[in-house]
Amino acid sequence: MEIIVRSGDTLSYLSNLYMVPLELIIDSNPDVDPIHLKVSEKILLPGFISVPYTIKKDDTFWKIAHSKNIDVDAILLLNQNLDSKKLILGETMYLPERITKPNISAKAGCDYKSLVKIINHFQKVYPFIKVTVIGNSVLGNSIHEIRIGKGAKKVHMNASFHANEWITTLVLMNLVNQYLLSLTNGSLMGGRNTLELYQNVELSIVPMVNPDGVDLVLNGPPISLRDEVISINEGTDDFIHWKANIRGIDLNNQFPANWDIYKQNKRPKSPAPRDYPGDLPLTEPEAIAMADLAKNNPFNRVLAFHTQGEEFYWGYEGFEPAESETIAKEFEKVSGYEAIRYVNSHAGYKDWFIQEFKQPGFTLELGKGINPLPLSQFPKILKRAEAIFLAALYL
Repeated sequence: MEIIVRSGDTLSYLSNLYMVPLELIIDSNPDVDPIHLKVSEKILLPGFISVPYTIKKDDTFWKIAHSKNIDVDAILLLNQNLDSKKLILGETMYLPERITKPNISAKAGCDYKSLVKIINHFQKVYPFIKVTVIGNSVLGNSIHEIRIGKGAKKVHMNASFHANEWITTLVLMNLVNQYLLSLTNGSLMGGRNTLELYQNVELSIVPMVNPDGVDLVLNGPPISLRDEVISINEGTDDFIHWKANIRGIDLNNQFPANWDIYKQNKRPKSPAPRDYPGDLPLTEPEAIAMADLAKNNPFNRVLAFHTQGEEFYWGYEGFEPAESETIAKEFEKVSGYEAIRYVNSHAGYKDWFIQEFKQPGFTLELGKGINPLPLSQFPKILKRAEAIFLAALYL
């Protein structure tokens, strides 16, 4: 929500008036001098939107403020063009409305277009977040990264490496939504003070690594590639079990962690709906973007959200540091998911991250069943994922 600075206004006053943490207001306005505000300067206030209100007979600022349980000056700030002593019947004014409920529906799948809409909403309502494009998919869709917080500890989480695991994007974005609501409303999340987490942790989120694949599963193939992807899909136009990117290359088998062993052992020897690692590691733009992200940022830990199994993997070939076990035990404790150190698998993002940087990495297999998991499982999955999400930030 945008407000215009008046003479005498300060960010501290605005923080108290709207009950939003001062730190979030400062971070939402990086180009504003927080000490010396200028009259008529525009300030973005996180966690609020302004909504139109039609003035009724006998309305006054004070009467409206009382009926809406809002401080009168919070309304005056939004309506500096109106005469505070005489409101005109039928005119439109604006009222501040605090956002207190999640904005994301879990009643349908989340495709690329839906994700972009959610991200745009977050940028508008929570301007202290930073959104960048770290790369593009084969079809040119943006691969977004969301940054929240500014602490020394850097935690990265990602979702939808695999196309038919799109529910992980819904889970991760709902967790982000809860986190942002907790920050702006001063409420706890899972019993945790999220403002402290914000101050101590910089959280990196890539909510959809494989946008082309997700769209293929949810919406079908683009007309220009229809024949090609049906051919890769063994002649069927049912893509419900497709995991790969649009070129039939499994993005989570694209990383140089014993890639050659994986290539030799896996059955698909050409593009396929799942498991084909490509002709070489890091050939796909989505995998390259994720590798570059890790190379360019000193992440202290990485969590990759997948489905299914209600378990998670936390080791790779002995490259994992000692603290990985401590974190794994906590994840297991708070979620009920089984912690598994080693599996006979290579070339995954988590595997490569552990091998390359010797930092904790985790592949989380949310839920249980056959992919894609039904949305009826979403509440249970979200609850367990929230416990792991928070533990990854506070440990």
